[in-house]
Amino acid sequence: MTKKKMRPWKTLAKKTVLQQGQWLTVESHKIQLPNGKVINDWSWVITPDYVNVVAIMDDGRFIAFRQMKYGVEGMALAPVGGYMEPGEVPLEAAKRELLEETGCEAEHWLDLGQYRVDGNRGAGTAHLFLAQGARRVTDADADDLEEQEIVLMSRAEVETALAAGQFKVLAWTTAVALALLWMS
Repeated sequence: MTKKKMRPWKTLAKKTVLQQGQWLTVESHKIQLPNGKVINDWSWVITPDYVNVVAIMDDGRFIAFRQMKYGVEGMALAPVGGYMEPGEVPLEAAKRELLEETGCEAEHWLDLGQYRVDGNRGAGTAHLFLAQGARRVTDADADDLEEQEIVLMSRAEVETALAAGQFKVLAWTTAVALALLWMS
């Protein structure tokens, strides 16, 4: 099979159409496709990059949150996660979020990859991690807006919840599935 040479799209111009502080910027881009066609109003969304951490206690139990999210219907399970601070390195953000949200530190860290949230519209990058050997070192001090409770789950419970769609956000599902894959 011969590989077709693919060319990138070109950004010809940008203008900001909405600015909501550090959390959201929407731009309108003028782009040119490889075939020469120009699109004058391509929406581009800028949000902060974030981390998700699948954390496993030193006794083998997974740390998850049972919580409600504004954009998700019903109760959901979630891994540790949060937005990165400007200039923050992803692993340091992951360690900070684990400590803030759970009061835990972990001995072993595995980078599960970086993934653009929306391939055509931007919307930040998810940095996913597996943290093993977690142990509580302090009280949790999360500043999350939603109510949540920490739940400790066996691997079998996590696999069942994953298959049942209880991790209701794509990045959460991806992080958990990749962590389980790497652990196999």
